[in-house]
Order: sequence, then structure tokens, then C-alpha cells
Amino acid sequence: MKHGFFITGTDTGVGKTRVSTALLAACNARSLSTAAMKPVATGCANTVQGLRNDDALALQQHVSLPLTYEQINPYAFAPAIAPHLAAAQSGQTIDLDRIKHAFGVLAVRADVVIVEGVGGWLVPLNRDATIADLAQMIGLPVILVVAVRLGCLNHALLTAESIEQSDLPFAGWVANVIDPDMQCADENIAALRERIAAPWLGTVPWNAHATPLETAQLLSINDLIREHRK
Repeated sequence: MKHGFFITGTDTGVGKTRVSTALLAACNARSLSTAAMKPVATGCANTVQGLRNDDALALQQHVSLPLTYEQINPYAFAPAIAPHLAAAQSGQTIDLDRIKHAFGVLAVRADVVIVEGVGGWLVPLNRDATIADLAQMIGLPVILVVAVRLGCLNHALLTAESIEQSDLPFAGWVANVIDPDMQCADENIAALRERIAAPWLGTVPWNAHATPLETAQLLSINDLIREHRK
């Protein structure tokens, strides 16, 4: 494992930031220096400091190194729409080489860099590239966050298949329960465990009040972190 993990999801709003901050908290607890990136964010709020995204701010709060907001979130857009559309509306083009360079700067400083994607695995970033292309350019092992809700089987299996077809290590997947009333949630998770070859890292139950470290304690990530120390 080199430098950290790339966190992707089955969709938007599935819990990528929850898992990302949990990984940061677990690494911090083991005295690893940590940095993070949310390379592209949409739906950002206008503030006196400029455009700010809640997910990127959460990452900034939980890294151990002092990082500027712009180091964490190089591309911030106000419209809550697909990133390539938000960039076009603002007259910009998302440049993957710029993101790769920004990641390289952090990777030199930190033991672990957690990179959180935007939306799902195949979300377009520009005319030619998707989140999957960005992940392959950066080269980190991938962790998939599955939103446990109706429809999760198809979304998870298609995403897992695409990750498996990439050249990246598939470090594992997390089941994040976002619908507390979903019927047969455990059975759905069991079905995914039977069908996804990558390790199941655990289930995050419905609990909006869990801290990142409490969330980390629910996941089987110790082996991943130990491997990172080698």
C-alpha cells in the first residue's frame, strides 16, 4: 500500500466522508501523520473565505497536518450538479494533472493520504475522464462505500465489477446503512459478501451521532493500517 486510500461510493450521499474521517481517526490514533483530499466538490457554500464544501471541511478537521482548504479541495463549485457540468458553468475544466500534482505534494509530507471522490466511480470530471480515471492516475488502493438501501445490490455489484477491472488494488468495501427502515438489510449485505471478492470491512449501522473514531472501531481496518506501516 502506498500513501493511503481512495474512497469511492455507489452514488452521492452514501457515506464516503464518514468512512474517510474514520480512516483518518484510526491512522491518527496510531501516530501516523495524515492528509486528505476532496479533489472536486460541488454544492459548495459561498463564505467570506470563498467556496467551501462540508465534506472537505470535515476532512480538514480530522487530518493531523496543517493543510489549507485549497490543498484539500482544489476544485470547488457552487452548483450541486455533476462536476463536469459545474466546471463548465464556471468556465473551468477540471485538470487531472493538477490534482495529481497536489496529491504528490501531500504524499511527500504525510504517512497516509485519504482521497475522497465525488459521487460514484464513473462520474465524469471533464469531456474525457471520470473519477475512475482520476483514481488510476493517483494509484491508491480503493475502498468502496456501499449505501445500504433499496437498489444497493445492483449499484454495488456494478461498481465493484468496474473497480475490479481497473489496475488498482481493491482494498475492501464498507456497508453503510443509510435507510434505518430498509427491509432485509442484513440479507442484502450477506448477498454482497458472497458476490464481491474484495474484503468486507464491516457495516456502519444507522447512527448519525457516531464519532469518526467510534466508526473506525466498527470496521476491520487494522490490517490495512498495519500493512501500510511495512
